[in-house]
Amino acid sequence: MTDATPEKPRLRADARRNAEQIRRAAIGAFQGRGLSVPLEEVARAAGVSKATIFNRFGGRVGLIEAVIEEVVANELYAVIDRTRALDRAGERIAYYITAIRDLQYRQPTANDVLLQEYPHSEQLMDICRAAGEINGELVVAGHASAALRPEFTADDLHALIVDNALALKHGALPPRDLYDRRTAFLLDGIRGPHGPSRA
Repeated sequence: MTDATPEKPRLRADARRNAEQIRRAAIGAFQGRGLSVPLEEVARAAGVSKATIFNRFGGRVGLIEAVIEEVVANELYAVIDRTRALDRAGERIAYYITAIRDLQYRQPTANDVLLQEYPHSEQLMDICRAAGEINGELVVAGHASAALRPEFTADDLHALIVDNALALKHGALPPRDLYDRRTAFLLDGIRGPHGPSRA
């Protein structure tokens, strides 16, 4: 009887260690390849079974929610905060679009989030709502300052971001210089008389 009692603390320590190993493996996998990486691969990298992921996190959505801040949410929210801190509407628009497209290029997970690939994750949907709010703010301010073409809408901005996410997720990744050139073309196309480069 007494020999068995120390097993409980040891098992709890094992469970904590397994959970942290799974988290680290998931962060590495998701950052490099997006949120749809097979859980078998995450489990193998963590040195555990797939069943252990379900036991510790309840499945893919639970695992995503356990790591999404480190994977991409903190960076995306930082882009939004930095955008709001800029003084001029045109400057905010140019920074936001450039920064979001940069994040989309570097982080496959950003595209999974923006495409709402896992709508059962409340955290992911919160990120999408935050992106929708800043889109609306930018367009309203852009029209008021003539930084944006008057016919350009928040739905248009959303569509440009989603279209880019689809292209990056399902197409070939273009060379970085070409990608940045297309970002410049996009900004030129939506610019009003006092647009992002001058506002």
